[in-house]
Amino acid sequence: MKYNKLIQATLLSSAAVIGLGKNVYASEIGTWNLKEKRMTQSDLGGVGLLQTPTARMANEGDLYLNYRDNEQYRFWTVSLTLFPWLESTVRYTDVRTLPFSSDPGFSGDQTAKDKGIDFKVRLIKESQFLPEMSVGIRDVGGNGYFESEFISASKGWGDFDFHLGMGWGYLGRSGTISNPFCDLKESFCDRGLRDGEFLDQGGKFEFDKFFKGETALFGGIEYQTPWAPLSFKLEYEGNDYSRERADQTNDGIVTQDRKWNIAANYLYKGFDFSLAYERGNTLTLGVSYKFNLQTAKQVKFVDTPYSMQERRKDYFENPQGDNRLRTTLRYNAGFALSQLDADKSKDVVTIYGSQEDYRERDESLNRIGRTLANNFPDRVKEYRVVELSSGKPMVETVINAEKFIDFADYVGTDSKLEDTYVRQSPSQESRGAYEVGNAMGFYYGAEMFWTQSFGNPEAFYLYQTGFYLNGGYQFTPSIGIDANAKVTVLENFDKFNFGVDGFESPIPRVRTYVREYVRRSRVMVDSLYGHWSDEIGDNLYASAYGGYLETMFAGVGGEVFYRPVDSKLSYGLDLNWVRQRSFEDDFSLRDYDTLTGHASIYYQMDDWLKDTQLSLNIGEFLAKDKGVQIDFAKRFDSGVVVGAYAAFTDVTSQEYGEGSFTKGFYMSIPFDLFSLKPSKGRGQIPWVPIGRDGGQMLNRPVRLADMTDIRSPFYDR
Repeated sequence: MKYNKLIQATLLSSAAVIGLGKNVYASEIGTWNLKEKRMTQSDLGGVGLLQTPTARMANEGDLYLNYRDNEQYRFWTVSLTLFPWLESTVRYTDVRTLPFSSDPGFSGDQTAKDKGIDFKVRLIKESQFLPEMSVGIRDVGGNGYFESEFISASKGWGDFDFHLGMGWGYLGRSGTISNPFCDLKESFCDRGLRDGEFLDQGGKFEFDKFFKGETALFGGIEYQTPWAPLSFKLEYEGNDYSRERADQTNDGIVTQDRKWNIAANYLYKGFDFSLAYERGNTLTLGVSYKFNLQTAKQVKFVDTPYSMQERRKDYFENPQGDNRLRTTLRYNAGFALSQLDADKSKDVVTIYGSQEDYRERDESLNRIGRTLANNFPDRVKEYRVVELSSGKPMVETVINAEKFIDFADYVGTDSKLEDTYVRQSPSQESRGAYEVGNAMGFYYGAEMFWTQSFGNPEAFYLYQTGFYLNGGYQFTPSIGIDANAKVTVLENFDKFNFGVDGFESPIPRVRTYVREYVRRSRVMVDSLYGHWSDEIGDNLYASAYGGYLETMFAGVGGEVFYRPVDSKLSYGLDLNWVRQRSFEDDFSLRDYDTLTGHASIYYQMDDWLKDTQLSLNIGEFLAKDKGVQIDFAKRFDSGVVVGAYAAFTDVTSQEYGEGSFTKGFYMSIPFDLFSLKPSKGRGQIPWVPIGRDGGQMLNRPVRLADMTDIRSPFYDR
């Protein structure tokens, strides 16, 4: 699936306008009589008190955007409840008391920045007698500033919510109790880094530290006042601030006059404002905004689907039948008709085209079926809908006309739409009747892009935005040429003080020249290539391509891909020889070349985790390192997809550099959530904590997984 780019700021501001989700209370406590508890965010992100987490989970799909500010730190966090039992948080920390670096020429007056990732898993859901219990890891893969593990329990009683936890690392530095795991194994008594030491490059999963070292209890109480918008928090924390990153100039000590923290939270239309007094000497201000990715929707102004009560059924007798059918299919059913096979002597009608508007399959087929039933008489027994992708028949939906009309006319209370059709590979008859000339000729288009980067030495946030102008010519349904020009309109990349970083990398630089590429020219040829693709067997597809394949590489490659209709499993193999493009001009090449390719597996895991997909890419990457990239994606009912990926190769963390290994996150958001008319377009917001050279894949311009997506869709279905 080729995504349109979407401006991040537009997405976030529009979320407030359309009122995504509810804004008051959080997850179910149980079926017994107990008030549902209002979920609030901690300073470091995630459901919690102030400095400490609780066992509570928000509703599935709840997304919190948080900001906290005090004398030492600014925290920007995004927290998402992926499943009812899993919360994830990503965080940027601005250490206000420290410079980004000791060289003003490198980072100016920027203050130090740190990235962190947290996870919390619910072990036990609260019942009448048992508390809710969760276990979590804070700042996993970071530099160790807030590195912690914890076990927490929460129990509600009327308007009160009581919390008690045990923490290690940052949460346990006061050492108020002995580590219970020391009794199991002596190695749990020692954590490793001591007295203000932190990881130099971060990005590692320090499994050997988990639940080790000093341990402390923490906890507190939340009180929901009779006035619904207002609640209070009282917290006892386990950190003693004796080894704090925020004040290395004072031996790492931040003054803590007392371990008790208090706060008031005020809720207003999805915004949660926080005022806290911490450590007996520090005022902290904060605000959170919440919306739900599961229930997000937008009011639509669309034509009512055709009724069965006033069927015209006169297509064959109407001289304007073709034009009427084409118009009604497009504007009432969202289906762009490419070809029609309708013979008065036959009892089958076949239409060829693509769904342009409706993301959900059942809504699309319901509207298409009603349109056909309102144009063709009862002697037509079967409607065949052949959907095209890249000008090729991909999937055929065979609708039983009689069953569908009964369903649409509400004949029988048990009638279901899914019982009226079957999906299959296009039949030989349908393939043979398809006129390939419909898929040939010129094409063109434009889409917006938004490139962004967080945590840079020159400025915390850098961006570049503009348009991709694309076009090409299709010589046959299988052979074509495609060009893509990048036109930059606005940017602040002129703040760059340097090109490639100074890290002495022992592996080839395949992505860390990115600064040179993105500022090469305001108008540049992003890609220019020829391509061939076709179905070469039952459920088996192949492609070949050559030219300037992406921003940084040119070359040739090919792929084979196997994908049955509505199969949960699909897989393929690609192989590419590529050479690095110059960042001096559009068409020159550098000396570096390599052979790269992967075996790819896509598995929709509905039997294990509903609405999820696991993808594996196993092979050789651009820097000649070998390993696997793992991608996990979760789709919510709104159509929003959230995913994370990581690449593990034979490049060591020391060779890789800062970040230790390639990883990233993304959110794919359907335009449908922001328009008053149905739409199938999507925008993707990526976040890559650190982008370096190990574990990097070629951005292939032709991907058969995308071309064949409608055969077993994950994003839109």
